[in-house]
Amino acid sequence: MRITGYWLAAVLGTMLCACDGADSRSPAQRVASDFTTDVPMVREAMLDASYWIERLDRDDVRMDAAAIRRFNNASFELDEHLNDLDEFPQTLPRAQVLKWIDGVSRPASSPRYHVDGRIVSTEDYAALEAAVQRERVPAEVDVRWGMVVERASMRSFPTDTRVLKSQDDRDLDRFQETGVFPGQRLALLHESADGLWWFAVNYHYAAWLPKQAVALAAREQLERWAAREQRLMVTGASVTTNYNPKDARTSQVLLDMGVSLPLLTAREVGHNVHGQNPYASYIVSLPVRSDTGALEFEPALIGRGRDVRVGPLAYRPSNILRQAFKFLGERYGWGHDYNARDCTGFVGEVYKSVGILMPRNSGQQGASGFAPTKTFAPGDREERLTALANLSVGDLIYIPGHVMMYIGRVEGEPYVIHDVTGLRYFAEDQSLYTGTLSGVSVTPLTPLLLNREKSFVDGIYAIKTII
Repeated sequence: MRITGYWLAAVLGTMLCACDGADSRSPAQRVASDFTTDVPMVREAMLDASYWIERLDRDDVRMDAAAIRRFNNASFELDEHLNDLDEFPQTLPRAQVLKWIDGVSRPASSPRYHVDGRIVSTEDYAALEAAVQRERVPAEVDVRWGMVVERASMRSFPTDTRVLKSQDDRDLDRFQETGVFPGQRLALLHESADGLWWFAVNYHYAAWLPKQAVALAAREQLERWAAREQRLMVTGASVTTNYNPKDARTSQVLLDMGVSLPLLTAREVGHNVHGQNPYASYIVSLPVRSDTGALEFEPALIGRGRDVRVGPLAYRPSNILRQAFKFLGERYGWGHDYNARDCTGFVGEVYKSVGILMPRNSGQQGASGFAPTKTFAPGDREERLTALANLSVGDLIYIPGHVMMYIGRVEGEPYVIHDVTGLRYFAEDQSLYTGTLSGVSVTPLTPLLLNREKSFVDGIYAIKTII
């Protein structure tokens, strides 16, 4: 079914002076009133979280801290894509490690291209296979342990080489899998032939990452640090530690939303931390890598004016909206590329800031039982529309390869916020409009199209309520 009438140029008007035809508006008023977009049914006011917060019928806390712990525990027990590192085995059979490696380190089923346009050849894949050195995985793998000390990428193969699906699509590096962040624990299972990469498992993924981003530690050391209860939660899209002229390892370290670090006190570290009085900052225990590659913890400062707080946010609709809108306009980053995130990275970080963990990929999330889920058979549009009429703010809507977050309804239309690349809908003249978004965007749901024959609504296969 084609949706018509959605081509808009939204202009938020202020009255012009009629006495002499001059524009009496201030420069700021003129900028505000000249808002124009090719995104249908969007007004400038909708690009502020307060617009949607004011429309909430209820803003109750949905789960307290104890309920969130139970929720996460149940997710780790039920979902094969989540890894409880507290219960992770100390030894693994070769078959299990190879299964994880084969899950990411495999040739693509369709052609791939280097950034200079050359096709990724059989010889290229052979070199990558040699770097993986599957034959060196022993019959019984003794797990080593480490912690992430800087934001880094987990990759399909142990290489930084960018590989593209097409010569025209340079944004999506198909060897990029996901991002890791300071303080994440890692089970280290294998290393590359050149000795520069670990194959590692974190709480929701298994792939390759550079050794320089990891510090080695005893398992017990990681567990003690992770168990520290007084913690600082990053609630901004990202923050950095304070500049430290004495130790680059703790200076302006990038921390994304949801990163949680143990708090220290001035009684423990004194009143001079790397040349700065800490009283106007939070003092955190930051993981760093020693010259020998071992894990150390150093005090680092994060200014109290930064977007951080002690402990996770309360899980209520208004907080989910505020957190989601902190990413609004951020450029899309496939697999956390570009120091950014993709659709599942976006929703994952938002929910991590209230303490909720989930699988990494949209397909894993949509098909798993980590939260109450309504699923849909192909073809029943009315059932989908009925479900959309009963959404709660923060619900996650899944279509093939993508997830969206419901933020509210305006004049019967459901709106979503999502990290999305393309824009496609029928214009008033029934022509197919195709544009780009490539970032975190607010859009209506029903006008959007997967292709000329199928809408986003037709593609919905699951809706999850995180409760």
